[in-house]
Amino acid sequence: MLEHGSLETEGVDEAQAHRNAMRHSAAHVMADAVLKLFPEAKMGIGPPIQDGFYYDFEVSRPFTPEDLEEIEKLMRETIKGGFPFQREDLSRADAEELFSGQPYKLELINDLPGDAVISIYRHDEFVDLCQGPHVHGTSDIPALKLLSVAGAYWRGDEKRPMLQRIYGTAFDSEAELAEHLERLEEAERRDHRTLGRQLNLYSIHEEIGPGLIVWHPKGGRIRSIIEDYWKDLHYRRGYDIVYSPHIGRAQLWETSGHLDFYRESMYAPMEVDGQEYFLKPMNCPFHIAIYKSALHSYRELPLRYAELGTVYRYERSGVLHGLMRVRGFTQDDAHIFCTPDQVEDEIGGVLELTFELLDAFGFTDYSISLSTRPEKYVGDPDMWDHAIQSLQGALEQRGLAFTVDEGGGAFYGPKIDVNITDALGRAWQCTTVQFDFNLPQRFDLTYQDAEGGRSQPYMVHRAILGSIERFLGVLIEHYGGAFPLWLAPVQAVVIPIADRHLEYCESVSASLKAAGFRAEVDTRNERMNQKIRTAQMQKVPYMLVVGDREVEAGAVAVRHREGQDLGAMPLDDFLARLGEEAAVPKGRTG
Repeated sequence: MLEHGSLETEGVDEAQAHRNAMRHSAAHVMADAVLKLFPEAKMGIGPPIQDGFYYDFEVSRPFTPEDLEEIEKLMRETIKGGFPFQREDLSRADAEELFSGQPYKLELINDLPGDAVISIYRHDEFVDLCQGPHVHGTSDIPALKLLSVAGAYWRGDEKRPMLQRIYGTAFDSEAELAEHLERLEEAERRDHRTLGRQLNLYSIHEEIGPGLIVWHPKGGRIRSIIEDYWKDLHYRRGYDIVYSPHIGRAQLWETSGHLDFYRESMYAPMEVDGQEYFLKPMNCPFHIAIYKSALHSYRELPLRYAELGTVYRYERSGVLHGLMRVRGFTQDDAHIFCTPDQVEDEIGGVLELTFELLDAFGFTDYSISLSTRPEKYVGDPDMWDHAIQSLQGALEQRGLAFTVDEGGGAFYGPKIDVNITDALGRAWQCTTVQFDFNLPQRFDLTYQDAEGGRSQPYMVHRAILGSIERFLGVLIEHYGGAFPLWLAPVQAVVIPIADRHLEYCESVSASLKAAGFRAEVDTRNERMNQKIRTAQMQKVPYMLVVGDREVEAGAVAVRHREGQDLGAMPLDDFLARLGEEAAVPKGRTG
């Protein structure tokens, strides 16, 4: 019996398993302290999570910063006491009696199968419903810190009570804890939600709806740069760009299986002319419709359809988070239809395109996993074997290190996942290269093979950036909003010292724009130093200050956003410098 929301230790290394157990124990110590301060508190769950732990409580008033200080003080006293963690197995009746005053614990007990082993853990006078594991005793929690309080619906269901979730973290040493807290402070400074407002990139409006992004001009500029680059690479790699509608009839989603297996994540239908239509949660059926619009021979394959397609998925409001978790987003989807002998080359091509894209955006640290056939699956086992061998072969041929998640594939096909690591060392799931043996069967996809018969094509579904919104959120935090020159929405701002310099500033801006650069003139009635400060806050790469000497010399005084004063230089020299620096980086291709 795992606590609802707990972090499982299977498949993690020994050091991480120890940290998970220590943080799990810290969550129990925290719950103990809360009950001492708030005896009427109702306990939810308290699992370890990535880099920390939390516990959910129902109490009569909001927790305050002073409460957290007092809770942490009591935790340290319990840790100093060195109380052992002791496990006991109970009958259902005994467990229900023990937790008779804890309705959320009773609900968890009632949800367990009749033959389930019900275990508890004790330390000192505290007891909790829990499977473990834990460290030996409370003294085995060397360094901890409570971090914050947030609201959380019970079991993530917004129809259930809102509890208060206290977050904390624990490490094996004070030095590790201090290092982690520094990273958290840096992560807070880089938070894409804060920077999104500061840099005027995007907004979310209650009257439009939660999880629905409105892109402002500067955010739209960055997005269009990314999308244009994406399209250019795909055309060069032999993809055809396609477009599909945002809605589809219920019949389409019945055939695809989405209504049977994915309906909870779809928006409610709309009725038009007596027919139900749904906002699309995925692009796959539309690309399949394009494939089915004509008969195909093996001579035409592979076919590669790519789309920046906007999809809509219902996410509970409690899990929405800026650009990272939204309800409407654009997926960089592609579907490749190919023959068995083309599969490995196609996978290799996808990997090369993946690295070219991610490297260009500054992500050069990856981890790659290969997920194989689970116990329950659809499709021909021989096709599965060939697909897995092709995925593995494409990785090995390019000398890429990867781990194998045996049985971790989806029921409809094996896959490769690529996680990227950002500037703060955080891993983000990004690229997925996924075989699909389900939809080709459901839609009866075929091609004429070399023998004149009909065969089912291999269909590879891949998304390299994933959600454009989420990828942009990661980019903002990776660069702290200081985008590389080629991605910056404004590459240079021209700053007049006085109004008499405005005409020349406008001509400088026009020259920059004519050369293909993104420039603005700050015409506000502010002092020069304030304009420079504003440009630095907006993280504009270059500030070009113009006074009498610059006008006379046909020059600009160049400052970099990081504070370097590069001095005056002829405008043509600056244009040449900008041309070299603003070139799109060339990522590796294999």
